Order: sequence, then C-alpha cells, then structure tokens
Amino acid sequence: MYFKQFFDEKLAQYAYLVGCQANGTAVIIDPMRDIDHYIDHAANQNLTITAAVDTHIHADFISGLREFAERGVKVYASDEGDKDWKYEWLKNSDYDYEFLNDGDEFKIGNITIKAWHTPGHTPEHLSYFVTDGAAADEPMGVATGDFVFVGDVGRPDLLESAAGQKDVMEPSARTLFGSVEEFKKMPEYMQIWPGHGAGSACGKALGAIPESTVGYELRYNNSLKSASSEDNFVKFILEGQPEPPLYFARMKRDNKIGPALIGGLPQPKRLTLNELRGLVGKDEPVILDTRDKEDYSAGHIPGSLLSPLNKQFNTVAGSYITEDEKIYLVVSEHQLTEAVRDLYRIGLDNVVGYVTPRDILMYKDQGGEMEKLEVVKFEDVENPDSNELVVDVRKASEFEVSHVDGAVNFAHTRLLPNKENIPSDKKLYLHCMTGGRSAVASAFLKRNGFDVALIDDDFEKYMSKVKA
Repeated sequence: MYFKQFFDEKLAQYAYLVGCQANGTAVIIDPMRDIDHYIDHAANQNLTITAAVDTHIHADFISGLREFAERGVKVYASDEGDKDWKYEWLKNSDYDYEFLNDGDEFKIGNITIKAWHTPGHTPEHLSYFVTDGAAADEPMGVATGDFVFVGDVGRPDLLESAAGQKDVMEPSARTLFGSVEEFKKMPEYMQIWPGHGAGSACGKALGAIPESTVGYELRYNNSLKSASSEDNFVKFILEGQPEPPLYFARMKRDNKIGPALIGGLPQPKRLTLNELRGLVGKDEPVILDTRDKEDYSAGHIPGSLLSPLNKQFNTVAGSYITEDEKIYLVVSEHQLTEAVRDLYRIGLDNVVGYVTPRDILMYKDQGGEMEKLEVVKFEDVENPDSNELVVDVRKASEFEVSHVDGAVNFAHTRLLPNKENIPSDKKLYLHCMTGGRSAVASAFLKRNGFDVALIDDDFEKYMSKVKA
C-alpha cells in the first residue's frame, strides 16, 4: 500500500493519497480544488487516481471532488445526515458517483475503504477505515476528517455560528458525544489521520503533529477526556471556540450545491501604471496588497486591503472580500501563482489583474496618489478622550482573559458583518497581540470609511507594565 499525506500550511488542511501498488490505482481523500498536484504526485509513483472521496461538506475550502468528477474519476460522498446536508451537485448528475452510508465499502485494488458515520461536526460526516488487503484483514487506520484531530475534535457549532442555522449548536455537540463514545471502542493501535492540523479554525486546540493513534488521543486529547459525561463534554466543547472566518458559510454553500468550474487557476493580467491609476478612487474593484504591514503602512494605493502572504492570507482575504468583487493584487511576480492559488482554494476566482511592489514604487515616484496608515503604540492611547475608542480584534476568548480598559471587541474575521455595529463617529485604535491581525483589520476599516490607527505593539508586554 502506498500512503501520502498532503498538507496545506495556510488552511492547515490534510489530504490523503492511498494507493494499491499491485494494480497502480489510488484514491484521494478530502482533496482541495487544485487537483493537479495530487494527480502529478500519483503519476510519479506509477499510480492513477481512480477514486476521490470527501469526509463531509467542507466549510474552510473548496473541495476538489467536482474537479475529479469532471475528469471522469469516480467520486464518493456521504448520503448520511438530513435533507439539508446533501451533495446536491451530484444527485441526478451525469458524473460517475456513489453515495455512501455507514458501513458501506469500496475497493481500490487490494485496498478497502469503509465508511463510518461520525456525525457531530456535521450531520453527514463520514470517517474512512483503510485496510490493506494484501497484508491484513482489518484496518490499520482511519481518516477522521473533522471528527477527531490530534489534540481536539471537530467543533460542533459551525452549522449555527457559520452556516446560520438556529438552535443546532448544543444538539450537534450531543450528537458528537455519541460519536466520541463509539471512538472509545476502537483498538488503541489504530492510526488516526486527521483532516486538519494546528492553525485550522475547525477546532480550538489542534496539534501540529500530523497523525496519531486512538490510544494516544484517548490519553492526551482534552476534548476526548472531557467526555466523562455528555453534559461535561457539551460544556467543554462549546466553550472558547474561535469566531469562524466569514467565508465559511460560502464554502458550505458552494460544496453543497457545486463549486464553480472555471477551467483552472485564474490568469490575472499585469497592469500598466496608467491602468493602475484608473483604479484609484473607485469603489468597485478590490486592491489586495500582499506586502508586509510596514511597507503597507508607509504607503499604499488608496482604499486597498492588506493581507500579507502568510498563514493568515486565505482567512483574511475570505473574510474581507466577497465572491463577486473583482480583485487586483499587489504581489511579487514570483509569488503571484501562490496568491492566486490560495484565493482559488476558497472560491475567490475573480482575480483579474496585478501589480508588483516595484510598480507601486514607480507609481509613487511618478506622483501617483498614495495613503499612509497611522501607526502608534499603546502608550499613545492610554487616556483616550470621548472621541476615541480602542478596538481589540482578537478572539472573544482572548478578550475575556485580558483586555485594555474601555476597549471593545470585534474579531478580525467578523468585521464585515459587524460594520454597522462599529462606531463610525470616533477615531478607532486597533490592536491584537503583536499587530498582525490589527494591521489587516485597520486596512479593512479604513477602506470602509472609518478613521483608524494601528497599535503596532506587544499586548502582553504592555499589560504586564500596566499590572506592575
């Protein structure tokens, strides 16, 4: 059996290629939308991907299941859950597909993949036991998707907090408890191959170790350990979950009704300086600046958003840009494909043009209109007057532990739906822990007409001085 784990650092997402070397076929589990890298890797191992399967309707990225279906690969998807959580794009389609229920199996050469219904994170969620029939008659491991992670379990609140369903959070947590009780019955040697790692918003305490075992998780996974009773588990698992990025609801919708097919990655055009000037001052296009916050603060195109090309790039872009908006990038030439691919993975396909940081400097040298972002330290706003307000853009759970007196809290990933709740008649001073989240939030609010300044400072150091 051939086994390969793929990891996307920005989305903290794992996909799995499982192949039968005897007959040269393979299955991909939880693929992302840009499927060519899976196909190329399989080919390098003399394998052909003949099947693709999802664990559930994903909320944090566009699934590659439809792209595989378009290429004639047989796809498998869950038929569990209620009528609201079905793969609508597959039903009655011309694709080669099969819906799976608990206990259903399919084979890839000597490999047997067996579905296990593990609801709670979502109603339709399936995990998959993998058995290498050439060597064993029982599974060696299970691809758990967003059911069990290393150090955590999949959050059961997303249908309510991200997808907008009402009063389903606690019932989902109780359903998840039932799945956990079944998990406890599995052999301790069983390997666990999770759908996400540290940095994902699909849980609150995911570990960075890429795989684990049932026995290890039962001993050291605090979410599993909290399941000493149903009520204890429900209280623990719903407490302190981070605010979901805004785009999660759109991913749920798109993966349910069918992701758009656009024929591969967008191919944005490099703009001339005259074309760049033509964008300045217009409300319709979004200019997304991927430089670091220092360069952005020193001078940027008026109205542009900031999202450095780091681990938070997808989360920020997905939380501040809607699917219908045209996107123009400020990005280095060698990072263009990376940025376009990251946006494509979360369904932001309307990337039509770009300029480089060097172009920005030339534009500035030729008298092009530029703006700066005001940057201050905590000491500069220790005594705000009635026309000033400190805005903390960390998670609510962080805010509850410690915050600046008089500050208000809006998570940086939830600013778009909260625009009407943010005071527009005051000067806003935005902060987080060290300036990363507050920098992108400052750019977003400034684009939307707020009077803002970035507190680019170390929150913990400042609070320790205040308490001393």
